[in-house]
Amino acid sequence: MTSDSTSISTTSVHVTALDGLVNVNSVFTIAVFVGLSLTTPGQHSLENKDICDAGIDVAKRLLVFEVVSFSFFLFSSLIAQGLKLAINLLNSKDVDEAVRAHINIKVLRFGMLGSAIGSVMGCIFLMLSMVNVIEIRLGLLSCGSKAAVRAVATLTTLVSSALLVYITTAVYAFMH
Repeated sequence: MTSDSTSISTTSVHVTALDGLVNVNSVFTIAVFVGLSLTTPGQHSLENKDICDAGIDVAKRLLVFEVVSFSFFLFSSLIAQGLKLAINLLNSKDVDEAVRAHINIKVLRFGMLGSAIGSVMGCIFLMLSMVNVIEIRLGLLSCGSKAAVRAVATLTTLVSSALLVYITTAVYAFMH
């Protein structure tokens, strides 16, 4: 961390943002485990046609997507927690201001960008795993299950829209 005044910033807002990111990642991590617990291999779909039942390949993909999603959320949270730790340790000079410290703004921005990318990737893989959960519970998309198609369409539309807003906002904040 440099003492150059142009690259030093106080960080109370950053700590709040990092707290929010860790909290959201925690909620998504819970969703990962709920998704895993709701599906079992050989489960029959609600479509009531054997041809619409998901095979073991869908259950395997679900497991892979859930593990990758969990990994990205953990990656993101650990970076955010590391940044918070650095801010708090650097704050030892001013004990009255628990969330303010002087830190290299480039390091802070790079860490926050990495944490945001981890969250976005975690959301994408969580969405993919939810598509597999839908196929296991409601029937394969290739079978033409109307309920499954509607659920997947709604899921992908809303999550993609939210990710677009999140990415746009993060990029805007990063550039200004």
